[in-house]
Amino acid sequence: MLFYELMLYVENPHQVAEFWKKNFGFTENITKEEGILKIELKPHASAETKIILFERGIIAKLEPELDLNTPSMLFGVPQGQLDPLFETVKANGVKVGQLFTTPEGKRVFNFADPEENYFAVRELDS
Repeated sequence: MLFYELMLYVENPHQVAEFWKKNFGFTENITKEEGILKIELKPHASAETKIILFERGIIAKLEPELDLNTPSMLFGVPQGQLDPLFETVKANGVKVGQLFTTPEGKRVFNFADPEENYFAVRELDS
């Protein structure tokens, strides 16, 4: 079985983890591997895909050839959950773009984490 782990290199892993927990309900597991802080985030406890936060400065020293840029990530929510999520995130003071419909008919909005990394959420087909 294949599992997915998306590694994000951030300046302040604890602050970014709090952002994901507060706004999107992610669960958190904090560990240290060989002295390196590793924060695993999942959208729910049984999720097989997770985001792993590492401190950018530490990783840059250990692996100078590694690309530390933030990937573009698109999250999906079931129909009927996009509008409430948009309103919740906006009410929490998160920087969000307009909620709009793509030319393909998909409803989507983007948002920024505390470090100005941008991500998007779209409504899934039923």
